[in-house]
Amino acid sequence: MSQNKVILGSEEWCSFPELGIPTIKARVDSGAKTSALHAINIAPFLKNEANWVRFDINPIQNNLKTVIHCEAPLIDKRIVKSSSGFREQRYVIQTNLQIGDSQWPIEMTLTNRDSMGFRMLLGREAMSGRVLVDPEQQYLLGQPTSDSLKELYKNTEKAKTGLRIGVLASNPELYSNKRIMEAGEMRGHEMHFLNIKECYMKLDADTPEIHYRGGIILNQFDAIIPRIRPSITFYGCALTRQFEALKVFCLNSASAITQSRDKLYSLQLLLNSGIGIPTTGFANSPLDTNDLIKMVGGSPLIVKLLEGTQGKGVVLAETKKAAESVINAFKSVNANILVQEFIKEANGKDIRCFVIDGKVVASIQREAMPGEFRANIHLGGTASVINVTMEEKRIAIKAAKAMDLKVAGVDIIRSSKGPLLLEVNSSPGLEGIEGATNKDIAGEMIKAIEKNFKNKVIRPQSI
Repeated sequence: MSQNKVILGSEEWCSFPELGIPTIKARVDSGAKTSALHAINIAPFLKNEANWVRFDINPIQNNLKTVIHCEAPLIDKRIVKSSSGFREQRYVIQTNLQIGDSQWPIEMTLTNRDSMGFRMLLGREAMSGRVLVDPEQQYLLGQPTSDSLKELYKNTEKAKTGLRIGVLASNPELYSNKRIMEAGEMRGHEMHFLNIKECYMKLDADTPEIHYRGGIILNQFDAIIPRIRPSITFYGCALTRQFEALKVFCLNSASAITQSRDKLYSLQLLLNSGIGIPTTGFANSPLDTNDLIKMVGGSPLIVKLLEGTQGKGVVLAETKKAAESVINAFKSVNANILVQEFIKEANGKDIRCFVIDGKVVASIQREAMPGEFRANIHLGGTASVINVTMEEKRIAIKAAKAMDLKVAGVDIIRSSKGPLLLEVNSSPGLEGIEGATNKDIAGEMIKAIEKNFKNKVIRPQSI
């Protein structure tokens, strides 16, 4: 039987005649169960009363100018776990694979593989009974030259009509980052994911530069969307400032992000703008714990680490004794803390207003899971649609303006004294609010960039 099987190396070129893909490089991986094809702008539709899906593909790695528009019968939707542990729901199609002189039908999932080294992954289900793999070899069935690739795809290059936008972040598999990339591509822009840890800078008065892995110079971007996780704020903001120095439009500025990450400074800015917050005390190493507790109305109270995020480093002290223990524990490690009054009547709920370019584009109510007082989605909180009041909208817009943020997640709590502001987030997540409201928040972020360039000339440039 083995003599009838196709022998493949760990990497091979193949084609999909029914999809109009003349050749594409695939990673041959018997360790992966499912095959996957790179796809963007994925959209299901009905054709002759059957379920189909249309999608676009950039078949050549690192080439976003070459695009093929594809359609295929939709046979399933599945939850697939990637090698990094990320789970996502993918559309599944069936089409014929051509590899060497052999052709047979295979199933493939559709997903954005921009962050991967190959546009195609050939898994063991597609190879079963037909293929033997020699992992020490590559391209046993040949590979195209650069000239032959250009000839094969000469009629599929698209003219650049959009902006060149970089998403400056850490995890390409994160829902928010994937949605922003997808939204930009759907609006005709050239999107690039820029891993913060793989960027480095040249500081020079005459020729300042930002370099990427492999020595690629990143000086020709029109806009950058910073999505900087708190643990890498310093370096992420340094890169954002460098882009600003190169006259690249940044959706949130480095200075705005920096001050939003300083809980104490941000609260001082908000108070200076006349925005109400829960009564808050601050101490570096309190000498009088009792007075600090009394300052915010006594127990129960909230103790927050200045460096905390997504609900981490936030403790509810229900009694005076518990409050003293928590404060003294933080004091013993010289931690900077905020002590804040506990709004009991909020009942574990808060409001997240998503502000883009001075407008509240969506709002949700977040509710903590039973036994928990923090309503963060990352901590198991649930999200639901809510109609916010004009006063709550006014506070959210005013808070984003006070922080000088074009994109902000503004958290508000309803108290007996009226709405109070809890926090302003400069890199708010999209999954909870898009899932609850069914609104294209990522698209609104791209529109904010487009608005900035409405009357400007776009430079045609690519990596």
